[in-house]
Amino acid sequence: MPKDIKYKMMLQFFDCFFAYWYRNRRSLEWRFFDVAPDRAVGIYCGMQLPDPTEYRRLELAAPRTVKTSAGEFLLVDPEGLRRLVEEAFHDLSFYFRPAHLRQLAGVLEDPAASDNDKFVVGALLKNAAISAEGLLPMCQDTGTATVMGWKGERVLTGVDDNEPITRGVYDAYHKNYLRYSQLAALDMFEEKNTGSNLPAQIDIGSVAGAEYRLLCIAKGGGSANKTALFQQSKALLNPAALEKFMREKVAALGTAACPPYHLAMVVGGLSPEMNLKTLKLATTGWLDGLPESGSTEGRFFRDRYWEGKLLEAARDSRLGAQFGGKYLALDARVVRLPRHAGSCPVSIGVSCSADRNIKAKINADGLYLEKLERSPERLLPASSSAPGAARIDLNRPMSEIRAALSKLPLGALVLLDGPLAVARDSVHARLAELLAAGRPLPAWFRDHPVYYAGPAKVPPGYAEGSFGPTTAQRMDGYAREFMSRGASLVMLAKGNRSPDVAAACKDFGGFYLGTIGGAAALLAAENISSSEVLDFPELGMEAARRITVKNFPAFILCDDQGGDYYAGLLRPRPGSPKEGRHE
Repeated sequence: MPKDIKYKMMLQFFDCFFAYWYRNRRSLEWRFFDVAPDRAVGIYCGMQLPDPTEYRRLELAAPRTVKTSAGEFLLVDPEGLRRLVEEAFHDLSFYFRPAHLRQLAGVLEDPAASDNDKFVVGALLKNAAISAEGLLPMCQDTGTATVMGWKGERVLTGVDDNEPITRGVYDAYHKNYLRYSQLAALDMFEEKNTGSNLPAQIDIGSVAGAEYRLLCIAKGGGSANKTALFQQSKALLNPAALEKFMREKVAALGTAACPPYHLAMVVGGLSPEMNLKTLKLATTGWLDGLPESGSTEGRFFRDRYWEGKLLEAARDSRLGAQFGGKYLALDARVVRLPRHAGSCPVSIGVSCSADRNIKAKINADGLYLEKLERSPERLLPASSSAPGAARIDLNRPMSEIRAALSKLPLGALVLLDGPLAVARDSVHARLAELLAAGRPLPAWFRDHPVYYAGPAKVPPGYAEGSFGPTTAQRMDGYAREFMSRGASLVMLAKGNRSPDVAAACKDFGGFYLGTIGGAAALLAAENISSSEVLDFPELGMEAARRITVKNFPAFILCDDQGGDYYAGLLRPRPGSPKEGRHE
């Protein structure tokens, strides 16, 4: 059916329907709330909070406004919605919010920041500059695409909005050098990559007005996995108990989700689902305009005092920006919600250093996207070198590589040169199946250090696509068995490991090294010179590979003496803040 005829038929229907509603609106009026609707908790996501965001207008035709007897309506072309979503996911894959980059740059000026804080942040800023060139995305895990929308009741598209939004997501991932990370379940245990990064998570709600507001998010697995919900009770709601809880949970976050974080905690909620949705919005900054005090009607609010306490807990952890220091988090948000008397859900979560969130809106003036920073190179430090780093030649036999690492102290920075084997979740599972079947592990898994990673698509002129580390803890269950077979004796990834991995390193003479999470574009551009698939090519981005690296930075986090660098950071110190203290 031609589009103009379709619109005319749709308008005739809505003209009749809304004319009837308008004449009978008093008898049809809903009575769910005893307070004014703008104070009711049920519409919190759609509240028009203060929004200082700077937007840019897309070069697309503005929606049409049509008049009916029930009022004016905004007609949005579905193609415009698709284009808006496609451009949103392009931009958030390559560009950062200016405020986020200013916060990172501020770390370099802070005399209380550790040398490791500054080394990591310098790399993240350089990563942002490389990513802004538009070829290598800022992170190899280009995330699950999530679109949250608040559609004014006077906005019409004439279609199921899931269709143009899904197409926009597909086009962004298909046309750019992004990674497909979504797995379809063929049965309870067998999975296959969808090859498109679909499905997307789409959540559209209805609100008052004639504007369509959207929040597009690309959240990687490492960051998403740090979302935690705890079913608590009234017993938590006193200063001593809350601070003790807060400090325990912040320390448990660890560094696997690529700090410095934007940290958030939500206390309360009419359901666990409400709590978790609020948490997601809080980590993106969507709720920054909430009021700062509660009310008898149960409004949502930010608690600035406890935001300070949450940030203090992050800094007191000493985990820092990945390898010890002050900057586990850049900022913190604490949102308090109403709750049922018999439950008190509490959640904690992060937006990682790849802070991929972007706002969009459609109104009578046009289609708009949040303006992101396209010239981050202006914030680069004068130098981000690694003074005093020891060089490790990976072309030598494994026994000599381990001997060289054994001479260095726990926490030492090293620069790696030579071949690495690449293997992550699916390859580890396949190798475990080999052992279960009585077959030997492949030679490449014994002869080279093993890098836990999976790249994005390869742009022209590069050996690999963005290629940062994945979370090491997911491979903890395999480490002891593989090391006992003389394999995986030097491991490279991000984040902390379980005590058993540290013990296995002591038992079998192994090492775990950590590299910078969130610097995937930088590693691909400057530290990886060649790549080839070694095994399991059917696994796509999870296939086993051999890469050649140069000046590849890493820290010794577990050594052959059983040392655990992160455990040492988290160990209580004399004079450190006591759990539960409230001043």
